[in-house]
Amino acid sequence: MNLSTLHPPGRLIALAGAAILAATAVTVVDAPVASAATPDTNATYVFVNRHSGKAMDLWEWSTADNAPVNQFTRNDLAVQQWRFVSVGSGYYQVRSVHSGKVLEVPNASDGSFLVQNTSSSSNTRQQFRLADSDSGYVRFINRHSSKALDVWEWSTADGGRIAQFTDLNGWNQQWQLATVGSAPPPAGAWPTPTGQSAVNGTIPVSGVFDGGMRRYCCIGDGGQEESQDPMFELANGATLQNVIIGGPAGDGVHCAGSCTLRNVWWEDVGEDAATFRGSGSPTFLVDGGGARSASDKVFQHNGAGTLTIQNFQASNFGTFYRSCGNCSTQYRRNVVIRNVTLTRPGNTVAGINTNYGDTARFTGITIVNDSGRAMVICRKYTGNDDGDEPTQVGTGADSTNCLYSASDLTYR
Repeated sequence: MNLSTLHPPGRLIALAGAAILAATAVTVVDAPVASAATPDTNATYVFVNRHSGKAMDLWEWSTADNAPVNQFTRNDLAVQQWRFVSVGSGYYQVRSVHSGKVLEVPNASDGSFLVQNTSSSSNTRQQFRLADSDSGYVRFINRHSSKALDVWEWSTADGGRIAQFTDLNGWNQQWQLATVGSAPPPAGAWPTPTGQSAVNGTIPVSGVFDGGMRRYCCIGDGGQEESQDPMFELANGATLQNVIIGGPAGDGVHCAGSCTLRNVWWEDVGEDAATFRGSGSPTFLVDGGGARSASDKVFQHNGAGTLTIQNFQASNFGTFYRSCGNCSTQYRRNVVIRNVTLTRPGNTVAGINTNYGDTARFTGITIVNDSGRAMVICRKYTGNDDGDEPTQVGTGADSTNCLYSASDLTYR
């Protein structure tokens, strides 16, 4: 018997992190300070990750030391049941009901895998405190490393591994302490801002800007004028993460070259959520987050290179991704769209220009409220560089430009 069919092998956890960059265009309103959560040491809990909705799960029902701990679809069985044991000073061991062993992070490094081990009351690698997030979720902070338990790369898959990483208060670091048999948290929920930052002009970003899940608002008029300024302007190589963008959002986010948008949420898209620029071979990554109310496009690809969009949700939009059809300088562009949930109303998942050799690859696409299969997955155009409206030349999968099969699509 292949036990991997029961609990598939997982992946490690980590999340790129770093310092918060100050910007003169932002007026900061202090966020509430997180307090220490106090668990009930007489209760039995299931730990449900806020991002994935999966439960912390002991690998293959192991009772061995150093057995890994991952995430798995919640079932409330003994391998997903945990108890808190106080060790004083606000710290706890977390003991498996199934094995009797406790959670341990073997070292202080980012990405160190979570395992179980025989209890040692003096081992600070086995001790955690709980930090409050919002909406009833908590973060597990290890005493030895001061890092938070984190689901690798915002995975939503069964078998996704759990490790520690710098405490960023991202949704993949937030856990519901659910009692056995209680209802799971609602799917598709949106984050609650930790505070509000008033934006009076474009915020330039180089390096890493971590918003700590604050709402940044507002700029522009919420319309479709192409001349609106962006709220964030990212230099080549920059990262924007853990940000909620309120409406009106102007022209959203501009990337001058390669960039990463991680766990960024647009409450009301104005012109576009993000525009990707740059020549040569830039690479762009959108990982986690969501967007609502984009009457035109969510993501606009004007430059060259490859954009990957993953672990994302969008609702009420015109086109989710568009390779520019009439930019004055044209390129071959590539997009990879995977593990996204798109809720109608929505017209098109991706629009590309076949005459420039664009490609669009789709995997793990979930489409909600589309019983008539009206949303077009891949729309093909003949683009131009003279500003005229591009001509549509077809739709649907093929072996050259629009790369997907029926198994890549789920309708719900």
